[in-house]
Amino acid sequence: RVMDSTAKVQRKKLKLPVEKYLRGSKPATKGIHDKKLRAQLKDDEKLRKDVAKRAALHELLLPEEVGCVEAEGLEKTYKFQQKDLTQAVDVASAQKHFELNLDQFGPYQLDYSRDGRHLLLGGRKGHVALMDWQSHRLVSEVHLNETVRSLRFLHIHNMFAVSQKRHVFIYEGTGTELHCLRHHKHVTHMEFLPYHFLLATGGNGHLCYQDTSVGKMVADFNIGVGGLSAMTQNPHNAVIHLGHQNGVVSLWTPNSGKPAVQWLCHRAAVSSIAVDRSGNYMVTSGIDNRMRVWDVRTYKPLHMYKTPQPARSISISQRGLLAAGCNTDIRIWKDGLSSMSSSTYLQHHFTGQHINEVQFCPYEDIIGVGHSGGFASLLVPGAGEANFDALEANPYQTKRQKQEKEVKQLLEKIQPELITLEAQAVHQVSKATADVEDDGEERLRDKFTPRHRMKGKSSAANRHRRVQAVKDRDRRDRIRKARRKPK
Repeated sequence: RVMDSTAKVQRKKLKLPVEKYLRGSKPATKGIHDKKLRAQLKDDEKLRKDVAKRAALHELLLPEEVGCVEAEGLEKTYKFQQKDLTQAVDVASAQKHFELNLDQFGPYQLDYSRDGRHLLLGGRKGHVALMDWQSHRLVSEVHLNETVRSLRFLHIHNMFAVSQKRHVFIYEGTGTELHCLRHHKHVTHMEFLPYHFLLATGGNGHLCYQDTSVGKMVADFNIGVGGLSAMTQNPHNAVIHLGHQNGVVSLWTPNSGKPAVQWLCHRAAVSSIAVDRSGNYMVTSGIDNRMRVWDVRTYKPLHMYKTPQPARSISISQRGLLAAGCNTDIRIWKDGLSSMSSSTYLQHHFTGQHINEVQFCPYEDIIGVGHSGGFASLLVPGAGEANFDALEANPYQTKRQKQEKEVKQLLEKIQPELITLEAQAVHQVSKATADVEDDGEERLRDKFTPRHRMKGKSSAANRHRRVQAVKDRDRRDRIRKARRKPK
């Protein structure tokens, strides 16, 4: 007890960033008449604040700090070359900068695993390789002798999906083919939703959702807006963002056959889309040499960047750095989402190599670049999150921990019906439904009285069951009528 009181006094003296770790908004309990529901919501709010306080208190124990590149005097950070950065950092960080010359099967696409340890490379002409890039160890390599359009990791790094010339194939970490998704034809873009075990594929005018845990097709929609040119996911609410040839961006969920939101972002075709991990900012690039930053909450533009060439691929890091691959150059902006950056943070030029895809590595100050001549890993100080959550993504987990994590992911799988634009709307109480329930209880209390039955059938338990059955039936009917009413 003495130690607990001392810890409370020390916690009061420290100014902890509690608001930084708060998730969601405070539920409105003023208009709820149900005492049990109101008490439960208050307990949930108390638990939410307690979790935020504990997370802020443990921030003092985090061993790593976020780095950055700072210039002195009249120097500019975008003039620093990769060789200058490798000489300034430690030996372990310098080894993370490397290049792979693979000019026979390019251009290359790439994808990092969720823990940032494994790298998946795919050449347009059929070369697919899985490697542990931190130890420079090749895990598997296979030549498909077929066109590779897109590739993505699944829930673990030992399974990945490859979109080939006609169908989508699932492969094991050793390169063995596990399954062929014949319903997904001529797929050009793919995204995997890790918390829902959904593989979203786009191409040939269709958007398909495949449940990889049970092998079930969840949804198949006809896009019907325009030719698909870009695709990404919102990591905050698992909504799929599609970019089209007519400059329109549409937002899709597996619960509706029509786009939830669509608006015109460019006067020309959309070439790439990226969404930050908070889900508040979306960046789009078009072939009109424009790159626009949008507020997803209001669907309004914030600012615009001009690029010398159309940005073929864009990516946003965990710390909010924005990267764009423009022809043979890659440009990186710092703090370029909430406000407009006056100049670029870092730049790099690939002589004679056209950039195909760029992607930041999770929990590392690294950006991977797939180009026509192979792959390059570049140093970008301040890009990744310095401290990883071992329960979320642990790059140093053992074989036993990997098995337990896979089982835990399946047990905590989120159903596709819960994917909505409002991620916080799932745990909220419908005001109309609560009013209908309260009104129905008062009406039943006034009008319904159980009829007396003979032979012991009017005991207290039987009367309660009959009242409860009528109450449930009446509540269902009233909720259906309330939902059918036009808003």
